[in-house]
Amino acid sequence: MAFIDELKIHIKAGNGGRGIVSWLHEKGKEYGGPAGGDGGFGGTVFVRAVRDIGVLAKYRHEKEFRAENGESGKSKSMHGKSGDDLEILLPVGSLVTNLSTKKTIELLKEGEKVKLLNGGNGGYGNEHFKGSKNIRPQEWTPGKPGEEADFFIELRLVADAGLIGLPNAGKSSLLNELSNANAKVGSYQFTTLEPNLGDFYGHIIADIPGLIEGASEGKGLGHKFLRHIERTKILLHCISLENENVLDVYKTIREELSAYSPALVDKPEVIILTKTDTVSPSELAKKRKQLSKKCKNIFSVSIVDDESLKKFRKDLSGILKKK
Repeated sequence: MAFIDELKIHIKAGNGGRGIVSWLHEKGKEYGGPAGGDGGFGGTVFVRAVRDIGVLAKYRHEKEFRAENGESGKSKSMHGKSGDDLEILLPVGSLVTNLSTKKTIELLKEGEKVKLLNGGNGGYGNEHFKGSKNIRPQEWTPGKPGEEADFFIELRLVADAGLIGLPNAGKSSLLNELSNANAKVGSYQFTTLEPNLGDFYGHIIADIPGLIEGASEGKGLGHKFLRHIERTKILLHCISLENENVLDVYKTIREELSAYSPALVDKPEVIILTKTDTVSPSELAKKRKQLSKKCKNIFSVSIVDDESLKKFRKDLSGILKKK
């Protein structure tokens, strides 16, 4: 199923049911009094946050959502049944914008539930209109329409840490080793076409698709996914040691972050030099030194070196606990 992180849909709350004209039927009385019940309330629309980034994909063919209408009033002054409320599940991190009012709500906690639209009130039955001068009322009122609007839904991932870097920086492989994410891995650009999430000792790590120069201007996959970095608490900047000039690679990504949002470059950062098995110890030391003025926290790791992975897991766990 394709990953979807934005959606435009029309949502309508339920209409109220109409009131009715009805009369009491009592033995021995030719004319009973008015007894038309009121209509039921229309269903209300809510959104609720769930920890499932794939839930928007389930709605990709649905353009309209409706809560249930209220039923008409009943005889013997009985109210009609209210329409069932509608609850739309959205991923944690969703921004929901009412395109008419421009009001936006954010869903930042699992289980958070917010009302979007009110259902319509039920109409009055003829019992409401009885009086000393109107003992046989024929009046009734229709139910009120439920609120409706177009909504734009945008997902921005909520994660403790975000793996960033150029394509083929080894992010997906590293995420697989740190968690059970089972992210797709390959030796070509843009293997990761959607963010992947992994659980690392209770911390959520997001593998953000590879950025390229010009990403902040919409090139490659960058502009589509840069927004997913905004809510991460710490950036895990992966740089492959296969790159000859790691400093240039570092600057490229930092410039794209700054161009998209200056706030991103102020986030805490860790540099992870990946694929240590491709360079000699002296070359590794040289490249670490090149980056040491840019970041204090620099780690090196290879997914084929169990000892380096073990040490990195311990160090990363300590950093995330502090954050």
